[in-house]
Amino acid sequence: MAVTANYETVMIFSLKQGDEGIQALVEKFKALIEKHATLQSVDEWGKRRLAYLINKESEGYYVLMNFESEAEFPAELDRVFKITDGVLRSMIIKKD
Repeated sequence: MAVTANYETVMIFSLKQGDEGIQALVEKFKALIEKHATLQSVDEWGKRRLAYLINKESEGYYVLMNFESEAEFPAELDRVFKITDGVLRSMIIKKD
């Protein structure tokens, strides 16, 4: 049996995507996590001011997701974050 751990990821999406584009990104990552892991919760924080400009943007749409997966999946999720247009920043943390 594979060893699993709990993770949380915070994503910041560009507001340039528009409401439909942002919801499409949320659904894309929700589906990706559900395919490879057990999604525990999704918390959409909504539009927030950024601490500093990222790509000349001062606001972003924040989403927090908690999931349980095997150790290999977070690296793949991070790779997908980096190649997806509209993702300003992302962070994946392994929870104790």
